Amino acid sequence: DQLTVPQDERTFAHLDSSPLKSGAPIDEPKIVLHRFEVPGEADKAKTETKSAKKKQGNTVPIDIDIARLDIRVGVITKAWEHEEADTLFCEEIDIGEESGPRQIASGLRGHYKVEDLEGQRVLVLTNLKSRTLMGFPSHGMVLCASSGDGDGEKTEFVVPPVDAVVGERIFVDGFDGEAAGENQIGKKKMLQKIFPELKTNEDGVAMFRGIPLMTSAGECKAQNG
Repeated sequence: DQLTVPQDERTFAHLDSSPLKSGAPIDEPKIVLHRFEVPGEADKAKTETKSAKKKQGNTVPIDIDIARLDIRVGVITKAWEHEEADTLFCEEIDIGEESGPRQIASGLRGHYKVEDLEGQRVLVLTNLKSRTLMGFPSHGMVLCASSGDGDGEKTEFVVPPVDAVVGERIFVDGFDGEAAGENQIGKKKMLQKIFPELKTNEDGVAMFRGIPLMTSAGECKAQNG
């Protein structure tokens, strides 16, 4: 044992003096220091684990479909050409909000004249975050239908029936639920998932997965079919 050899004389040769011999049995280990536990800590840890698992179990993924979009009947009350952007109209659109008309920019100058816009009834996607387009604060999006390619491309408003109430929400049978928040729309990239399933049929009716977009007064259609 090295402990029995003076420190300045210890060498590997003294290892032969170890009381442990090759092949000798070793006694069972004994616990010298027991685990120290604070009273109540174990129960607290179990409670926190159960609470975390419960929260995970209560998280229900939402379906990303047309019901997540808050689309409203609106009417353009004022429109003018953007001073700097050749493609943009600046519009004020009444969608029935107490705060007054929404300001929305639309890239439609290649398809409409400004004098055609005032009084035009439209569908407005309202639950989008406000953003500034060439210095103009735009809060929402006007829904349009497009067909053709290149020089033959045709873009026109999707419009509600004349008797639809300004501010009423568009619905699609079979798709119910609350609209998503503005932040959710962007974070979950909902538009990229929903828009490809929005189409018009041969009669110009706007459809989601083959089911018409509806108001209390009937179907919504491309302006000129």
